[in-house]
Amino acid sequence: MLTRPQLEKYADVLVWGLTTSRTEPYKPGDVILVQYELAALKLAEAVYAKLLARGLNPVPRLALTPTMETAFYATADEAQLVFQAPGQVELNENLHGAMHLLAPDSLMHLSGIDPKRIATAALARKPLRDILVGREEKGEFGWTLCLYPTAELAGKAGMTKKEYAAQVVSACFLKDADPVGRWRKLYDEAREIKAWLGSLAAEYLHVESDNVDLKVTPGARRRWLGLSGHNIPSFEIFTSPDWRGTSGRYYADQPSYRSGNLVRGVRLTFADGQVTEIAAEQGESFVRKQLAMDPGASRLGEFSLTDRRFSRIDRFMANTLYDENFGGPNGNCHVAVGSSYSDTYAGDPSGLDAAKKAALGFNDSALHWDLVNTEAKRVRAHLADGSDVTIYENGQFAY
Repeated sequence: MLTRPQLEKYADVLVWGLTTSRTEPYKPGDVILVQYELAALKLAEAVYAKLLARGLNPVPRLALTPTMETAFYATADEAQLVFQAPGQVELNENLHGAMHLLAPDSLMHLSGIDPKRIATAALARKPLRDILVGREEKGEFGWTLCLYPTAELAGKAGMTKKEYAAQVVSACFLKDADPVGRWRKLYDEAREIKAWLGSLAAEYLHVESDNVDLKVTPGARRRWLGLSGHNIPSFEIFTSPDWRGTSGRYYADQPSYRSGNLVRGVRLTFADGQVTEIAAEQGESFVRKQLAMDPGASRLGEFSLTDRRFSRIDRFMANTLYDENFGGPNGNCHVAVGSSYSDTYAGDPSGLDAAKKAALGFNDSALHWDLVNTEAKRVRAHLADGSDVTIYENGQFAY
């Protein structure tokens, strides 16, 4: 699917992403989880060798196959659904980094599974995720995520395998002589935009398009993040708002595959920070169940914008990692219902306990679901002096 030189470049970019994603430098002996799906084996092998060469200790782990995952959710009893393998807590408490290489061979194998069973397992795994969040807040853990092209992804996106692979190669700059250098340049450009957005100290943001009229409150002591190495590729610039200030209507025109379900045309209405109305052109029942997973599932955890000048992604990719970074003619805006990112706190996130996060309006949930809008839009920041500043229009930041 990818040539050997492209695999090596991809592995170099992923190592850059891993090292950039952590505030503290990695040290020889640090433990790095390399979780991969079977189709990404060759990429996992390339990454594994490069981590060893840096003196790190990679821990490879093969993700569940679609057949195994279906068997788990279809046949596990209540105790098995929430079972955590011995040593998993200890592993998470000692991980310094993680790479997740996504390469799904099936997107629909869980379509017949009751979403409540999937939610039960997700809730049981949340404490494990919280361990890593806490380590990341202390600068002790970093992570990156990528996608390897598969026939299943190509088919669901309406492309040939060759066309789909070409999108991945283009998005990650794997034809460049020095793709890592390209990512470093984008990192610097995004840093200037993030600083500008933070300097505005907006009381709220107003997003307007044909089907969106949404107000989002950035919240106290927030900063903007993005192009931080966490996702490859990643062109979005985002923050985790104060969920309590969300109001208005939002529409996701990008389809979304989640837990074996294809969802189209999600429409959400927010009032006082909470989703009050839900509609979808396809998969509405599933959406309702997802947003009822826990109290935070129907609140906003992320607000994001992607500049079309950064992103080369111009096709629906049937994967959130790519679809939330869609460039195309209008760039994109996306929101995530569910959990927020505490590293958007403009201070030391390690000093935030659950009570402080709640007081600042950081949302907590086992869910994090990105919903993407690619319509032409304008985003204005309403400032404390009553004036409005356009921060995003025609698919790009106004900076």
